[in-house]
Amino acid sequence: MRIAVIDLGTNTFNLLVAESRVGSDFQTLYNEKLPVKLGEGGINKGFITDAAFVRGVAAMENYMTTIHQWHAERTLAFATSAVRNAANGKEFIDAVKEKTGIDIQVISGAKEAELISIGVRQAVKLSEKPSLIIDIGGGSTEFIIVDHENILWKRSFEIGASRLLQRFEPSDPISKEDQTAIADYITHELEPLWDAAKKYDVTELIGASGSFESLAELVNMRYRSLPGLSTKTECVFNLDQCGKIHETILGSTRAERLEMKGLLAMRVDLIVISAILVETVLSKLAISEMRYSSYSLKEGVLWDYLNQ
Repeated sequence: MRIAVIDLGTNTFNLLVAESRVGSDFQTLYNEKLPVKLGEGGINKGFITDAAFVRGVAAMENYMTTIHQWHAERTLAFATSAVRNAANGKEFIDAVKEKTGIDIQVISGAKEAELISIGVRQAVKLSEKPSLIIDIGGGSTEFIIVDHENILWKRSFEIGASRLLQRFEPSDPISKEDQTAIADYITHELEPLWDAAKKYDVTELIGASGSFESLAELVNMRYRSLPGLSTKTECVFNLDQCGKIHETILGSTRAERLEMKGLLAMRVDLIVISAILVETVLSKLAISEMRYSSYSLKEGVLWDYLNQ
């Protein structure tokens, strides 16, 4: 059975087409990302702007064509922060249904965190020692503390990279003052996380998808330290190398980031916010180990569906 999964993120729409195998296993056939920027201009005001609305519907029509080309028998579409918090979110869902026939399910932040953790479990070998999973989205960021068997704690925070970028509108290149203001805001918003991480003695971070994919690509371009990155579902970061990449990102202009090999054009703006968020978490929790998972929400959705 061929299944298509669409993750309608605040910044990026992601499409996965996979074929189910025996049990809960699957083979990825096709992956695509579209920089829809559904939250642009309206994420902090609680609505989808007209331009973003049109881009979103067009992206779903594009995906429907691809899904037909791959002969997928079932389509699972999930919307996150930008749609669930938008006053015209239902209007958007109805427009997509009318144009494509695709039913979009809006999931809560808690459900999103749960599905992300399911996806990561398929990519990364977890131990008895608690790990902190982070998925930095455009509208929200999910934090999940897990061990090899259970979710110990989870929460979705409205501190996605696009949301923070539009809130602070930092200079280009970002100033030290803007960096401090954003880091201070993140530190305050994540008070519940600091308490939970202390309770479970978290020392490892697992970065899922998106911004961490870009970080892995940038690290590998500069240091060649992540062999097999394109074929593996997990890799181990060198924290010193990550720190130097983040320094480069924070010291660069947008034009310079557009020239960076390994950094997709759709991420040149948000990667600055992501770098500050990651460095804040690493510092606050004294993280000593960090890994990257290429699986996240859409793989979690697929695995969850196959196991039902």
